[in-house]
Amino acid sequence: MKKSSIFGIITIAVAIAIIICTYGSASTYGTFKDADNNNGELHIIGHIDKEKGMVYDATKDANYFSFYMRDTIGNERKVVYTGTKPEDFDRTDKIVLVGQMNKGEFHASHILMKCPSKYKQDKLDVNADTKKASI
Repeated sequence: MKKSSIFGIITIAVAIAIIICTYGSASTYGTFKDADNNNGELHIIGHIDKEKGMVYDATKDANYFSFYMRDTIGNERKVVYTGTKPEDFDRTDKIVLVGQMNKGEFHASHILMKCPSKYKQDKLDVNADTKKASI
C-alpha cells in the first residue's frame, strides 16, 4: 500500500473515534420527568421556588445545599447539591442543573446560572419636561 492510503485510513479512523467520543459525552436537556426515567446525567432548565426556602449552613456542612426547583413544564423537585452555595444564587432568575435523580431528589453535580443584573445595561431616565432650545 502507498503511504498516502495508510495516512488516509488512519485519518478516517481518528475522525470516527472523535465523533463517537463527542456523541457519547454530549449531554441532553430534559425535565424532571425525563430524569425519573433516565439513569444518566441530564441538564434541566428551571426556576427556583424561593417560597419553599433553601437549606445551607456552612457551619454544619459547607458541602450541602438544597432547594426546590420547578422545571420548564411545571414539575417541582427537591434539588441537592454537594458543594457550597453559589454566589448570588438568591438573585438569579433561571438556572440549569446538571445531574441525575436519586430516590426522588435531583442530585446536581453542577449549577449553571445567569444573573440578569450583570447583563442589563443601565437605563437613563429621561424627563419628558425637557425644553428644546429654539433658534
